[in-house]
Amino acid sequence: MPAGDPRGAEPGPAAPAGLRELLVEANDLKRVRSAGRAGSIAERLFAQGWGMLTGGARPEDVALDVTATALAATRLCDLDAAFLAASGLSDEAVSSVLVEGFDAVTVALDADMRDRLRDRLRKPAAHLPGSLPGFVAALAQQPRAGVTCPGRPRILLEPPENHAEHCLMVAVYGVVLSPFYRADPTTVFLAAMAHHFHNAAMPDAGFTGEMLLGDHLLPIMARTTGWALAELDPPLRETVERARAVLPDDATAEGRAFHAADCIDRVLQIAQHLRAASITMGTVLDEMELVHAGPVKPFHDRVLRDMRIP
Repeated sequence: MPAGDPRGAEPGPAAPAGLRELLVEANDLKRVRSAGRAGSIAERLFAQGWGMLTGGARPEDVALDVTATALAATRLCDLDAAFLAASGLSDEAVSSVLVEGFDAVTVALDADMRDRLRDRLRKPAAHLPGSLPGFVAALAQQPRAGVTCPGRPRILLEPPENHAEHCLMVAVYGVVLSPFYRADPTTVFLAAMAHHFHNAAMPDAGFTGEMLLGDHLLPIMARTTGWALAELDPPLRETVERARAVLPDDATAEGRAFHAADCIDRVLQIAQHLRAASITMGTVLDEMELVHAGPVKPFHDRVLRDMRIP
């Protein structure tokens, strides 16, 4: 049985604890933005992935390229290939910087998967993007519901993530987790990129809203999902539909990898709000060295002390 398979006689861990730090840190790709670039890194990678797919790139290439780019951006943020090349670095230097950023956060990653993803940064392939389906922009404009529970008021944490960011992060997590579940990373990636198709048209009222819809929920979701699928040309549409077949349950390795990624992302999204609210000045000044070492640090320290800051 695969590791973590709940059907085994002696089930092991349900998820690889060694990847926790990577998944926590990568989650901030939903919140990193830069001047002159619309949306977060995660939102832009969601659009980039769909552009590659509609442009005819192989789904396997898209899954590995987007995941490698996301993991490199975990530390480098928007110091990406486009910026580094525009700033005058050679192709070799660009790859070297991206690989260094990637290696800094992927020590715990499955060795074979790590090599496959690193190769994508060393030898990037050129993909001409196709036209973006309407659901890409719609999902980027659709906020997630926040924390909802039937019979209770909603808990909203600002700013909310959007559905494009969530889908992208689940897709990247799915590829990272796939070796643990012995799952096909491409299938997991595509399923995750498409698992909220219904929310391109359907506002997100969360679990509460779904329960209030009752018997109307599934027909509405099927109809709105169909609208998004109809925007894809037949070959790609059929490939995406096959990948989405793993979404209903955890009976397959791909289903387990997807649902692990989805669950982790949903909870980490809330955890980052709580972490930000509980951070201390000791962490900021002592551990993170906000006033960091340099020729003027002694003067900075005196200024803060004499101003009684914090």
